[in-house]
Amino acid sequence: MSRKTPEPVQVVKQRRDAALAALVGGVPYISFLGIAFDRRGDELTAVLSFDEMLIGNPILPAIHGGVTSAFLEVTALISLSWAHIWSDLESGVLDVEGLTAGKLPRLPKTIDFTVDYLRSGLPRDAYARATITRAGRRYASVQAEAWQDNRARPFAQATAHFLMPRPVSGDD
Repeated sequence: MSRKTPEPVQVVKQRRDAALAALVGGVPYISFLGIAFDRRGDELTAVLSFDEMLIGNPILPAIHGGVTSAFLEVTALISLSWAHIWSDLESGVLDVEGLTAGKLPRLPKTIDFTVDYLRSGLPRDAYARATITRAGRRYASVQAEAWQDNRARPFAQATAHFLMPRPVSGDD
């Protein structure tokens, strides 16, 4: 019995990076805000690069609350979508060439989103990670937190609930 030879690490990394880039590129608002995602295996860290346009209160100065909220929601949405497609991507069911050609999977839809602003977001880069607390076929619950200098001191956290997309059948 012969085993299939494993793919080279670079090929796997390129496939994963291309899939993430296609997923993120499918939401234009992400690039407008300047959010990037750092991928380590299946774990994603969102990075909000500082820009003057993100300042809401120039007297403090502080990152606008709407930007903070959008940053957390995007982090939760992309993290959930990434986890949702991960197994299909790894098993070869999901075609990366199709993703890069614009045939993106449907994204989950936000049911509700609650943000706790813990302190002002300072005028510097911010980071965020999301934890999926429940992911079923129809519904998912995600928590996200954003920090700047010290991960143990988040400046905002959020809880989100999403309606998961129905699988696309071949009959549509």
